[in-house]
Amino acid sequence: MAMEERIARFVAALRASGVRVSLAESQDAWRAIEFLGIVDREAFRLSLRSTLVKDASSQPTFDELFPQYFGTGAPPLINPMAELTPEQQQMLQDALRDLMQQMAMDLQQLLDWLLSGRGPSQEELDELAQQAELDQMTPSPYGAQRAARRMQDLLNWEQLQELLDQLWELLAEEGMDPATIEELQLRVGDNMERLEQQLEQFAGQSLRDQQIEESQRQKPINDLMQRPFSSLRQGEMDQLREQVRRLAARLRSRAALRQKRGKQGTLDPKSTIRANLRYGGVPFEMRYKQRRLKPKLVTILDVSTSMRPVAEFFLRILYELQDQVQKTRSFAFIDHLEEVTSDMTSLELDEAVYVVLTKLPSGYYNTNLGYSLEQFESDHMDAVDSRTTVIVLGDGRNNYNDPNLETFSKIGQRARKLIWMNPEYPAQWGTGDSDMPAYAPLCSAVYQVRNLAQLTEAIDHILV
Repeated sequence: MAMEERIARFVAALRASGVRVSLAESQDAWRAIEFLGIVDREAFRLSLRSTLVKDASSQPTFDELFPQYFGTGAPPLINPMAELTPEQQQMLQDALRDLMQQMAMDLQQLLDWLLSGRGPSQEELDELAQQAELDQMTPSPYGAQRAARRMQDLLNWEQLQELLDQLWELLAEEGMDPATIEELQLRVGDNMERLEQQLEQFAGQSLRDQQIEESQRQKPINDLMQRPFSSLRQGEMDQLREQVRRLAARLRSRAALRQKRGKQGTLDPKSTIRANLRYGGVPFEMRYKQRRLKPKLVTILDVSTSMRPVAEFFLRILYELQDQVQKTRSFAFIDHLEEVTSDMTSLELDEAVYVVLTKLPSGYYNTNLGYSLEQFESDHMDAVDSRTTVIVLGDGRNNYNDPNLETFSKIGQRARKLIWMNPEYPAQWGTGDSDMPAYAPLCSAVYQVRNLAQLTEAIDHILV
């Protein structure tokens, strides 16, 4: 494989593994390689890392993939027979001929690689991968090691040491001196380690190429973003999880632009006129209205079984946008309310989302928002003031319990905004145990968040 193709596949593997690599960053990588070259392996690695990796969380993925596509830096297999005399080489050939009669074909091939130093060709590796059914394996943190072991099993690797012991005995019987036999043993042992590395590197690259091809066959991300959360399969959920960072980056850019404009302010006509009365009304001095654009949030999330897919993606986006919010306090509820702010701020993303979604044990139709609101008023009302936007994420279904509208109204009166996000269609409000028609008039805004596109749009409005 040409180096250009190898680099292109490496970039594709990073993307397939969830590392955000833009077209501009890929171009930066190519320019760095053109300038620094590929002869110095460490300089080559650092040039790729500095242009393709943007945050610390992507570093382990880069470190895992780099040796799979560009090797570990170890030299190729050596030729153990290179320093043998013609007589010693003949002894080795005679001993091998005796062993070949009782040796399986796969062991003959393996022994030939180790003793000749040529190693397996690309065609031989491809054939071995096909026999090992690597195309049926799923990429995972230790997938390359497992795939390499499967290839070794096909080569009867476990029988290799017994075979080598027989070879050393035959060479001793034919009169080869012990020092030469010992030197051969060291070189063959070194080749075994190098061949293991080659198999693992090839297996890892094959699995990553398979992952890239699979991601290219997957549905366009825009289609998935329009699909209801409730209809997504596990693989499609994984695709959308990888998309969250890109969406958050887009929202962050929009929020940053609004903050820049907010710092500049908008013209305040009344203040400008008052300030320029001394100039006869001629506007020499302009006055501007300044806006504080970073919102202060309180989130109250329904994490019951039916709401968990929506809640998960809301939490993921909120986690990525923490730098765009002055302060956030987060609460989760099913039949009661628990604060989860510390989980969202102290844990890594995946762990934080898992902990929040599983903190409250789900039951059978046991959602009780009314009681959760009562707890909020009793224990956490100090979290809400005139600068706070309160977000309730839920379907408004209360299992015929008291909706506690009085407390909900108090929260709305105290907050800057009271926003509800509901995955259900408005036509479903008021059916069965839905109290949504009673909650909606008390809200500043209600957004339908049935899919990721709607959820992203709703969060963008909140950041205004």
